[in-house]
Amino acid sequence: MVSIINKFIFDKILSWKISGNIPLENKMVFAVGPHTSNFDFFVGLFFRSKLRMENQIKFIGKAELFQIPLFGKFLRNLGGIPVVRSQKNNTVNYLVDLINNSDKIFLSLFPEGTRGKVKKLKTGFYYIALNSKVPIQLVGFDFKKKIVEFGEKIIPSGDIDSDMKQIVSYYSKLNGKNPEKGLK
Repeated sequence: MVSIINKFIFDKILSWKISGNIPLENKMVFAVGPHTSNFDFFVGLFFRSKLRMENQIKFIGKAELFQIPLFGKFLRNLGGIPVVRSQKNNTVNYLVDLINNSDKIFLSLFPEGTRGKVKKLKTGFYYIALNSKVPIQLVGFDFKKKIVEFGEKIIPSGDIDSDMKQIVSYYSKLNGKNPEKGLK
C-alpha cells in the first residue's frame, strides 16, 4: 500500500519523471546528488517505489536519526542503515562487508554528506565501491526539470582524482532544490 501511495505522489502530485538506463546489475553504489534539501530524501523514497526496488535500494543516514523512538524503527523498515559520522570507525569497511554479503543491493548515499554547500565531495562512497568491486551509478535529482536521472556508470579506477572530476562534472550540471548549495 505504501508503495502505491509513493508512486502516486512521485507521478501525479510531484509530476517527476525518470530518465536514463535503469541498472541491470545486482550490486552497486548509488551516488545521489546534488543534495541540497531534506526533500531529497523523500524524492528518493518515492523514486524507489516507482522502480519497485524498495527491497534492493538501501540508504545510509546519520545514526542520531535512528535513535529517535519509532522514527529509527521506521527508517530501518524502509531500508535505512545507521552510520556514526563523528568518529573514525571503519564505516567504509562495514558497508563493503554489507555489499559483499548481499545478493542484491544498491547502496544509496549522498556524496556531499550534508545538505549545506561543500567545496568537494566526501570520498567514502568511492572507496566503498572500489573495495566492493562494484560500479558507482550516478543518480541525479534535477528539481528544475523534475527528473531523477540515471547518469553515467563509473567503474572506480583507483585514480580517485580523475574519477572525482568526472563525478563532480556530472553533478554540477544538475539543479538541486536549493541551487545555491550545489556544486556549481
